[in-house]
Amino acid sequence: MSTETHNRPAAGAEILTVTSLNKVYGSGPDGVEAIRDISFTLKAGEMVCIVGPSGAGKTTLLRSIAGLLPPTDGELVMEGSPITGPPKGMAVVFQEYARSLFPWLTVFKNVELPLKERGMPKAERAEKVNAALDAVGLSDVPHSYPWQLSGGMQQRVAIARAVAYEPHVLLMDEPFAAVDAQTRADLEDLVRELWSRLGMSLLFVTHDIDESIYLGQRVLVLSHRPTVILEDVIVDLPDERSQIVTRNDPRFAELRTHVHELVQKAKKGYRGEGVAPIYAEGGSAADSAAADSAAHGA
Repeated sequence: MSTETHNRPAAGAEILTVTSLNKVYGSGPDGVEAIRDISFTLKAGEMVCIVGPSGAGKTTLLRSIAGLLPPTDGELVMEGSPITGPPKGMAVVFQEYARSLFPWLTVFKNVELPLKERGMPKAERAEKVNAALDAVGLSDVPHSYPWQLSGGMQQRVAIARAVAYEPHVLLMDEPFAAVDAQTRADLEDLVRELWSRLGMSLLFVTHDIDESIYLGQRVLVLSHRPTVILEDVIVDLPDERSQIVTRNDPRFAELRTHVHELVQKAKKGYRGEGVAPIYAEGGSAADSAAADSAAHGA
């Protein structure tokens, strides 16, 4: 797989900036505020994971960043240009991989499709598709159809399609939620290997707290809606990670506990220091008071 930078920003430079993002569905008294105020940056070559309670607006956030959903307010900038539609240097891998692949196209042609639409010459397309399939361990099935493959293999096809595009920023929306535990672990290691080798910037949404810590350099923990960021957690684990060694590291357990506690507080309405709680569905004033008290160390 090619490791050319294709004019990527230097490692550590800001590649994606989200400033005061707000998203309201509908208008007037029936409007639903999904995201209240989210701001963060993603640096070139960085992997950041996003976790939060169900219904916290994680997918809304990712679709807004991908240019698939217009924000109500705020600013989204990638490589110095405002995001007003799908950015050229960005690719997305969705959770529903079976629906993102075309069943009437072979594996090769599914991966080739975005390159073909980009007007890339046939010989160059073939080179990049073959390299991407080799990178995800599917070089032996280019002529198979998605429906002939297992769920894990189908998701590898979706990842290969994104990788072949050589994006500067890769967004992943709970991509492993529908696969079994062993396949999930294999795909996690695959993503880390590709990210490290290709130098992409990666924003990864997940419900799995352990997964967010295993994969990420940072974890953004979201509140319940209307969403704000409760904490930007630095994952100070070694860059080289393995399913056995890393997950048994005492620091991994500390980080997992910390993020888990934040998510539990978010479910009860906690929205950060000095911010009045907003009760989640099924919550109560007592629940929110307890969460706020816990957050202050009581």
